[in-house]
Amino acid sequence: MKNRKYIIIIGALLLIIVGLLGFFIGREYWNGSPENTQIRALDEPKDDHVLANVRNTSIVQAVKQVGPAVVGITTRVYDRDIFNRRVLVGESVGSGVIFDQKGYIATNYHVVGESTEVNVLLASGETVAGKVVGGDAATDLAVVKVEAQDLPVAEFGDSDSLVVGEPAIAIGNPLGLELRGTVTVGVISAVNRIVNPLEQRFPMIQTDAAINQGNSGGALVNAEGRVVGINSIKIANTGVEGLGFAIPINSARPILKELIEHGKVRRAYLGLWAVDRTIAARYGYEWGARENGILVMRVDPQGPLAGTDIGPQCFITAVDGAAVTTLAELRARIDAHAVGDEVRLTYRYDGREDTVTVRLAEAK
Repeated sequence: MKNRKYIIIIGALLLIIVGLLGFFIGREYWNGSPENTQIRALDEPKDDHVLANVRNTSIVQAVKQVGPAVVGITTRVYDRDIFNRRVLVGESVGSGVIFDQKGYIATNYHVVGESTEVNVLLASGETVAGKVVGGDAATDLAVVKVEAQDLPVAEFGDSDSLVVGEPAIAIGNPLGLELRGTVTVGVISAVNRIVNPLEQRFPMIQTDAAINQGNSGGALVNAEGRVVGINSIKIANTGVEGLGFAIPINSARPILKELIEHGKVRRAYLGLWAVDRTIAARYGYEWGARENGILVMRVDPQGPLAGTDIGPQCFITAVDGAAVTTLAELRARIDAHAVGDEVRLTYRYDGREDTVTVRLAEAK
């Protein structure tokens, strides 16, 4: 009887062990089956916060670098009613880029206009008061300053090194602050683009990265995570897509510096009104192929050219020995100089070439 009792106990233990083994083996099979894998994927999302290399592209890294330094800028415009009360008549929203730890922000002049105080929405979600340090309507650039600590700062790149076809990333606030920090991606479509030859101070960067109202003042970034342009305008005619323009950062640097130091741009002034061959042709005026340069139409009688032989019907062909054939080139040569600098102008009149040195005045 004793032996029989032990045999029953041993048998029961063996049954329990076999049952447990079957349970564990079945559970592993069930968990590893394709159907259950799908269910587990739905019920237990994996969140390891590590991007695979195929996802962590240069664009992702560039946005991480520059995105926190792109801000929203809100400007309120006030007027006086018939009772001389201050009345809000409008509000504009744009973008800006923090480029200095002291709180300096680059943006477009048309974003802040003649305002002196603005509100700045940081990437952290905090809104702080900002002050317009200075603006320049001619280049559509302005500087805003905020008083805040530990600000993220964007690094400026070299816009002169841009190559057509390389990636271009636009970061800004299209259509308002609700869409702040929007990223659009395209390529550099063209460099040294002249959009408005009569008023444009320097060539622009063209990109097909989407730039919309509210993006103005935001950053155009290369794949290295450096700001190469300040987004400015978009051509939005019917049937036109992918025509956005940005101010090259190399052209913006000296302007931003002048605005910080003086509140305005002290621009060198030559004192003439002129046209190049392309602009003249638009108005039906042409000159012989043998005449190159800029045709002088009128000279400021109080300007630097007063008292020289340069006057109407003269062709300015070079500045400091460098040939000029367009108004944009002439402006660029003059803008590269400071007020009070002397420049050497080469000109032609009635087939005769001569040179004169003049001292640049300050544009009023």
